[in-house]
Amino acid sequence: MFDAKELESLDATYFTVLYKDPFDVTIRSKNTGHFWSLHSPDCPDNNVVIIFHSHHAEPYHMHGRTRTLRQAVRSIRSHDRWQLMGRPSKRK
Repeated sequence: MFDAKELESLDATYFTVLYKDPFDVTIRSKNTGHFWSLHSPDCPDNNVVIIFHSHHAEPYHMHGRTRTLRQAVRSIRSHDRWQLMGRPSKRK
């Protein structure tokens, strides 16, 4: 579950926040235009954030898991850097 402090820490200069509540966050990267859906299931004693990714509004695919919203944002920023540098197949 995301707390209010975590939800307020989302960087509005980096992301467009499309939706947020204690269990789900949907954001769009202003750098790549990719969509991200972050889900925190209500699991006791188990902090899990499931990251879903899409190049368009839908369909999403599972991108990974982290333990916190902060780690999920770090993963998204890392993906953006990789995307903006060019995919390996395009660098040849």
